[in-house]
Amino acid sequence: MGQSASSAAAVACRRERDQGNRSVNISKTRSTASVSPMVSYSCGSGEGDSENRRVEAVTDGTTDYISDLPNECLASVFQFLSSADRNRCSLVCQRWLQIEGQSRHRLSLNAESELFSAIPSLFSRFDSVTKLALKCDRRSVSIRDDSLVLISQRCPNLTRLKLRACRELTDAGMEVFAKNCKGLKKLSCGSCTFGSKGMNAVLDNCALLEELSVKRLRGITDAAAAEPIGPGVAGSSLKTICLKELYNGQCFGTLILGAKNLKTLKLFRCSGDWDRLFQLMADRMTKMVEVHLERLQISDIGLQAIANYSNLEILHLVKTPECSDIGLVAIADRCKLLRKLHIDGWKANRIGDDGLIGVAKGCPNLLELVLIGVNPTKASLEMLASNCQNLERLALCGSDSVGDPEISCIAAKCVALKKLCIKSCPVSDQGMEALANGCPNLVKVKVKKCKGVTPEGGDWLRRTRGSVAVNLDTGEAELQEASASDGGAQENGLEFPQMPAQIAAAASSASGSTARSSSFKSRLGLLSGRSLVASTLRRWSGGSTSARHG
Repeated sequence: MGQSASSAAAVACRRERDQGNRSVNISKTRSTASVSPMVSYSCGSGEGDSENRRVEAVTDGTTDYISDLPNECLASVFQFLSSADRNRCSLVCQRWLQIEGQSRHRLSLNAESELFSAIPSLFSRFDSVTKLALKCDRRSVSIRDDSLVLISQRCPNLTRLKLRACRELTDAGMEVFAKNCKGLKKLSCGSCTFGSKGMNAVLDNCALLEELSVKRLRGITDAAAAEPIGPGVAGSSLKTICLKELYNGQCFGTLILGAKNLKTLKLFRCSGDWDRLFQLMADRMTKMVEVHLERLQISDIGLQAIANYSNLEILHLVKTPECSDIGLVAIADRCKLLRKLHIDGWKANRIGDDGLIGVAKGCPNLLELVLIGVNPTKASLEMLASNCQNLERLALCGSDSVGDPEISCIAAKCVALKKLCIKSCPVSDQGMEALANGCPNLVKVKVKKCKGVTPEGGDWLRRTRGSVAVNLDTGEAELQEASASDGGAQENGLEFPQMPAQIAAAASSASGSTARSSSFKSRLGLLSGRSLVASTLRRWSGGSTSARHG
């Protein structure tokens, strides 16, 4: 008894001593992480068990500070852990289980039809979710409208929704969802079968919608019969629109024209003639900053319309064979703020020296230039090096005209160049020697499938420029086409394997370092084949795949 009383006194004394420090720690934590107040939940079966453990800890000469840690502080600690580590922490005790669930803001679920019965229990635990991904295997039956409606009722504060292969969802389900989740800011749907009515329901109810990404929307089969999509109340808030692989993509023309504050437009492999739409957009899109066009039917007429976007900073022209030097010069003459230019000429030889010289004359702020299947000569490269003195990242791929003289020109003139990528060009060790003596700010060089460059040449460059990271691949693997297409940011998610009595669920709450590590590993996997350039450029640009905590 005496020992117990002494231990209890020691606990009380320690609590009084640490009270001031605790208040300071809480204020610091709250200044860096916004965590909502949480219900207190003890680690044991009751208050007595928790207190007994503290007493035993003091008796044994150890101190259990975590038991005294406020819920908000513990939630902040969880934010720095990976999804796997968070799941392990949730198994420690009931208190940790509840705090971990309440502090999860991002969740990814296996959206098979059996999910319906598990929705109440899942969202009782994860009751603060604002970012949700519903993904179904193409060989499985996806969730239906009743599941989506129930989710919208349990998650009224949802701000981001990603739907993948949810083929059983209809216009009716999307309409109820949109009415229940009016705070939605980002919607991404791919391989779904609802149509224009479901899309319009979102646009008519979600006044805060900022990003819309649509890929292979199967519900719009007849463009003539389908009702126009948008703009709705979202027309004033939309900033990014991305359309991929849409047979009737021009049904979104009304939405694009009505998005008054649109800054980013990405169109990938959408059928139809797009020149007319860009002509109509010419005088309306005053805030456009970024345009991506891939395998699109657009000509110099469309590029001349894009030239009216005076604030344009980023332009990707990937496999648009009807575009030529004429359209590129028009953009260069009027888009003085252009910073990033990606061109995949698809070996059409319609964009060459004339267009690049126009860019050199009109775009002095150019930082990044990617040329794939384009044949620049020393004349245009020298002009670019002389006029674009801030050029830091350069990629030359599949260019028959880029040899040692051109690399020597780059080495001598591009004083600001930091990263250089060369692929499938007639360059030899002589070009590597020129790089060793030029480009004083160079930090990274990637050379792939340049048969004239030997391992000895790469090693010599490494020894000469010790501070430069040299990545050399001289393999004779089959040449695959390089593409600068946007692969999209992949959000990290942890998937719970589906059990007989448990529906699969995945929660993504990766820390910044974990997300960067995952992104880096995925990029390493892309360095071979067609995605060499795409992965390289995403890393150059600082990466956009770092996941945020919820």
